[in-house]
Amino acid sequence: MLAPEQLERINFLANKAKTDGLSPQEMDEQQALRQQYLKAFRQSFKSQMMGMKVVDPDGNDVTPEKLKDEQKRHRSE
Repeated sequence: MLAPEQLERINFLANKAKTDGLSPQEMDEQQALRQQYLKAFRQSFKSQMMGMKVVDPDGNDVTPEKLKDEQKRHRSE
């Protein structure tokens, strides 16, 4: 995930945009920080998905084949 300072800056810019508006430089900074945040979020989510296993109440593995294939491909990288 992003550093706490970066998250604070994202929140600061979001609040400033609602109240005072942002300068063009701040808008560029906000967009860059959002892209960094989304990239980190997607990496974290993908990591969680690669470790997931779906089990029904009877204990049978019912993980979708598409996810199983992606997990196998991810392990071989």
